[in-house]
Amino acid sequence: MENSLVSVIMPAFNAENFIEIAVESVISQTYSNWELFIIDDASTDATFSKAEKLAKQDSRIKILQNQKNSGTGVSRNKGIKAAQGDFIAFLDADDQWKPKKLQIQLQTMQEQDVSVCFSSYLQIDESGTSRNEIIEALPTLTYQKLLKSNYLGNLTGIYSVKKLGKIYAPQIRKRQDWAFWLEAVKKGGPAIGIQQCLAKYRVRKGSISRNKLELLKYNFNIYYKILGFSFIKSIGYMLIFLKEHFLVKKKQVKKI
Repeated sequence: MENSLVSVIMPAFNAENFIEIAVESVISQTYSNWELFIIDDASTDATFSKAEKLAKQDSRIKILQNQKNSGTGVSRNKGIKAAQGDFIAFLDADDQWKPKKLQIQLQTMQEQDVSVCFSSYLQIDESGTSRNEIIEALPTLTYQKLLKSNYLGNLTGIYSVKKLGKIYAPQIRKRQDWAFWLEAVKKGGPAIGIQQCLAKYRVRKGSISRNKLELLKYNFNIYYKILGFSFIKSIGYMLIFLKEHFLVKKKQVKKI
């Protein structure tokens, strides 16, 4: 495990204000055997030029580019395809990792012999200031629990390629991260959640997680189109989702 290569996948779109901080949080990892793929999704700002500059400073950083804006799912898949690592982890260009993130997760995965691992994370606002909220990871996350709502913060997730092979996100614009982890947990068994806060998630204006009406539409499509549930079964799971998301899941949000 000490010599295992970790491939970090970072989709980036118009992230010129944040990408340097995100990349620095990878460079600062106490576990140093990683490669970082930054996938520029046809940004119209200085994201690509900043990514190029960072890559020139560290040979572990590699740049890929979409010719047209294609969404985070397509971008992540491009990075996954190029990845050479024994493990694959994800970090969007506006989020951050804490320095021991990879070290702690890899050690946990080795000790508990699991395929998927995630952790608690802190929410910050657009300027990087703490919102004084930690989203606590469930100690164990089963496929049935994950079906009810997305309990796995994508910026904290890591999976073993050796155990699961490469997994790709479905070709949808939104909520593909949830569908991705559903497949990983279904294939690899329950994921282990680390209670320690190992990342910082930036809550930005207009994010999908804050638009409740769109959230319902995209979640229904996960059940109906991606998982192939019948229309009635999808409606049933949407009712379960509403209860889980607005009542049960709130227990994972801790004020600090």
